[in-house]
Amino acid sequence: MTIYLNGAYLPIEEARIPVLDRGFILGDGVYEVIPAYSGRAFRLGEHLRRLQHSLDGIRLSNPHSEAQWVEIVETLIARNEGEDQYLYLHVTRGVAKRDHAFPNPSVAPTVFAMSSPLPTPAPELLQSGIRCITMPDNRWLRCDIKAISLLPNVLLRQSAIEAGCSESLLIRDDSFLTEGAASNIFVVKDGVLLAPPKDHLMLPGITYDVILEMAEANAIPCEVRRIAKAEVFSADELLLTSSTKEVLAITTLDGKPVGTGRTGPMFARLHQLYQDFKRDVMRK
Repeated sequence: MTIYLNGAYLPIEEARIPVLDRGFILGDGVYEVIPAYSGRAFRLGEHLRRLQHSLDGIRLSNPHSEAQWVEIVETLIARNEGEDQYLYLHVTRGVAKRDHAFPNPSVAPTVFAMSSPLPTPAPELLQSGIRCITMPDNRWLRCDIKAISLLPNVLLRQSAIEAGCSESLLIRDDSFLTEGAASNIFVVKDGVLLAPPKDHLMLPGITYDVILEMAEANAIPCEVRRIAKAEVFSADELLLTSSTKEVLAITTLDGKPVGTGRTGPMFARLHQLYQDFKRDVMRK
């Protein structure tokens, strides 16, 4: 695997960072994940704008121009194997003595990027759906920042794994749905697709945007609003989306069936629309 680190392209085995890097010591940094189909990064401009939003959120200057980021992404795609890949971009505040305050004077940020093969959901998961649990959303109040300090998400996701499930659906203040530990969540009720609003309590997913755009283009009724906890448990269908998992049906929640306990018609329609979109748009 060829990676990018602070201006150099090199094998990942040769990559090194100082132990006093603030990303390593303090989790002081942000990241971005970008899928690439047929050798082309999907919605690269939108992903780079989300990266800029995260950098602004932690008051860190962007180390590269958009053109420079595009060159890094395209070079990594070209130097790594796989028609479909996903890019991981990682920026920290840099190397400085351990202190919670920002380095003064400022130091050069650390910039790391790599590419990995992009998996597709297993056919059996598309047929059966996945099992999930609910968990209290005990994260901080700036979930719109794609921060590398992901320990709360790690623990929430691990709780799902230990329960024999795929994901944790996060309920804030025992009141309303925000997202999954590593995904966005949609609720289907009476033929209407419900989506939590993009605010400071959830990460604005690019695949989330695609789903809403497809719904609008295909006259699927949709509402973007707060979704009450009770609505999650009374849903006809629950859907999970992410760049790497695409669209999956949640058929079991907290050990109980969602709707009929089988994948439903909204999932079937959106999954097919997503595959068509991937073929006709993402790969062009």
